[in-house]
Amino acid sequence: MSGLLSFWQKAPRRWDSAPAVPDGHRIYAIGDVHGQDDLLVDLLGQIEADTVARGMAQVTLVFLGDIIDRGPSSAQVVERLRTYRPIGTRLEFLAGNHEEVLLRILNGEGHLIRDWLRFGGAQCARSYGLSVSSLGKLDGDQVIAKLRTAIPPEHQAFIASFADTFRAGDYLFVHAGIRPGVPLAEQSQADLRWIRGPFLDHPGRHEAMIVHGHTISMDVDEGIGRIGIDTGAYVHGRLTAIALERDQRWYLQASRQALAKEGLAR
Repeated sequence: MSGLLSFWQKAPRRWDSAPAVPDGHRIYAIGDVHGQDDLLVDLLGQIEADTVARGMAQVTLVFLGDIIDRGPSSAQVVERLRTYRPIGTRLEFLAGNHEEVLLRILNGEGHLIRDWLRFGGAQCARSYGLSVSSLGKLDGDQVIAKLRTAIPPEHQAFIASFADTFRAGDYLFVHAGIRPGVPLAEQSQADLRWIRGPFLDHPGRHEAMIVHGHTISMDVDEGIGRIGIDTGAYVHGRLTAIALERDQRWYLQASRQALAKEGLAR
């Protein structure tokens, strides 16, 4: 399962203390961006400032997938993150179900186009300069050809490089969740990117504390065995990051309301 870092893994813990990341490390993870470039810029600035304020550490920034679709600026978000090089910070990108669908379309699965356009792909296509009304007059192969031309090869390669999981000590980062009762090393890609009910409704703990996006909540959704940080950037105008160091965790958030007060909202 890509993204699992064996040198950070531990034996299963008894969970009689708070989950922790390895000493000397600080982890930030950002939930579903969904084409909200203004919120992303603000949150990255907050993380950079927080990193400086807290001092020395090995810093990793994880993106939990679904950076594209639904919002107006998918192309801008992809270009920003593809070229983002924060000093002293390691970047990890995880694939969400929206990245999966786009890549499958680009690889020739034209039967997915109609649903993709309905569930956020229309906004993504527009951000790459395509007319959605014009796409609607074309057959699947023609739409795929248009997308392959409009989306730069470096953007396609960047999205295709995303992993499925990232592990740091007692925490596992995924897009959607895991299948309860299945060992972490045996999780299916489909569950990691798409699962909802069986994972969200599970009342107990897992082999690791799961940090995920995919399912929108009004605020951070902390459970016994999971932490959901998709606070609905495209719905509620809030993009959230979790921060972890040793056994401590805190949150940073960019909001359209705050940006509006500063005159920075789109």
